[in-house]
Amino acid sequence: MRTDGFAKWTRRFEDERERRRAQGDPDWGHSPRLHPAVWAGIQRFQVGENGDGANLVGKADEAGDGDYARAVRLFVAEEQNHARLLARLLAAGGLPTLTGHWSDTVFVRLRRLMGLRMELLVLMIAEVVALRYYRALRDGTDDSLTTEVAGRILADEQRHVPFHCERLHASLAELPRAIRRPLMSLWRLLLLAVSIVVAVDHGPALRRLGIGRLRFVSDVTVSSGPVIAAVLTSDPEAWRPTD
Repeated sequence: MRTDGFAKWTRRFEDERERRRAQGDPDWGHSPRLHPAVWAGIQRFQVGENGDGANLVGKADEAGDGDYARAVRLFVAEEQNHARLLARLLAAGGLPTLTGHWSDTVFVRLRRLMGLRMELLVLMIAEVVALRYYRALRDGTDDSLTTEVAGRILADEQRHVPFHCERLHASLAELPRAIRRPLMSLWRLLLLAVSIVVAVDHGPALRRLGIGRLRFVSDVTVSSGPVIAAVLTSDPEAWRPTD
């Protein structure tokens, strides 16, 4: 297993943390006006971003790679910042956060079933779905504050995918070669199922953001190909964001 590749990720996360500090927050004084369906979608995604990451951190520590464990802590901090940004966006629009949502509960339980490999495979499903959602949220409204918040989160998620691809590549290298591709094919089927559920659950919001259910599912499915290639090849960072 590669043990020398994650110090660079720690530096990248730290550099990004400093850039965020220098940039500061968006102007929360602006009052966004969005369709209720879009607000409902933001509330649900805020729940998904809002976690302490303790289970993932614990498994990263058990993996025995100090650089990776440090990078995971910085990744979790970025996810918590996403939850904070979405909570502030909701507050600017006069809406509360949710205390929970069934979809987040299902994902958390799935991620905790087994070891780090399963945790990351399930997490990657959420990340790939989130890429398409935040791109739609960034591009689908005429509200400047919503566009800025979604754009910031999307930029982070685009860095997270190759980070997870690299660790999954190392993890799958421990398995017999014959089962690696079938495993990722099963992952793609699960991603398809999840994207359908999200499309149904967020259908009214997606329409308001300019994409229908079928396009959302299609875009997520197509985007999974480069992710799988990055996980299976010797260059996990070969994945590139759509835009």
